[in-house]
Amino acid sequence: MSGPLLRLDGVTKVFLTDEIETHALSGIHLDIKQGEYVSIAGPSGCGKSTLLSILGLLDSPTAGTYLLNGKPVQGLNLSERARIRNREIGFIFQSFNLIGDLTVYENVELPLTYRGMSSVERRQRVNAALEKVGMAHRANHLPSQLSGGQQQRVAVARAVAGEPLILLADEPTGNLDSTNGEAVMELLRELHRAGATICMVTHDARFAKHADRSIQLFDGRVVEEEAAATAVV
Repeated sequence: MSGPLLRLDGVTKVFLTDEIETHALSGIHLDIKQGEYVSIAGPSGCGKSTLLSILGLLDSPTAGTYLLNGKPVQGLNLSERARIRNREIGFIFQSFNLIGDLTVYENVELPLTYRGMSSVERRQRVNAALEKVGMAHRANHLPSQLSGGQQQRVAVARAVAGEPLILLADEPTGNLDSTNGEAVMELLRELHRAGATICMVTHDARFAKHADRSIQLFDGRVVEEEAAATAVV
């Protein structure tokens, strides 16, 4: 594929509440190449999560264009956006978002069932993903029987089982202690080394350094962008 995997051009997001305009994003230009690891950092309220929501097709920009895999996403209806999210985007959330009454295996399998995938292929994908994150031995456990670090590993397995074009991670270490946080970051590094494209929002400067490139947001604008020469590999 020629060109970036994701391209934002002049993306702006304005929220209207009680006739007050809040500019969450102002004129964002961003390219993410296939196989790249990008971190987005900045203070609370700077627009990080809004940006990730737009990248993940959970929200739409007020102005500007967004190309995913060379195709514009404006004008897609809700079902088309949902289909692309299911097939092309893997989400890793701060709060894990596992379903409590499903086993680890069933949590990872669930998004694949919406694709009409055969049970044989689903089984192969789920087992491979759980092996990749070191959680195959917990396949029949419920989320409540796991530690926070283990739950986040399952969430990563769920995200990668679908073999998405890009992984979007929103503060993936936010609910973890430093040891578990570092373990999850190492897991993301391993996925990146294996070819995954990752865009991660983090408030932790230590973890931002793991990326190929770090983007600083402030008041909805990109104020600094740098290649992480000291990136941990």
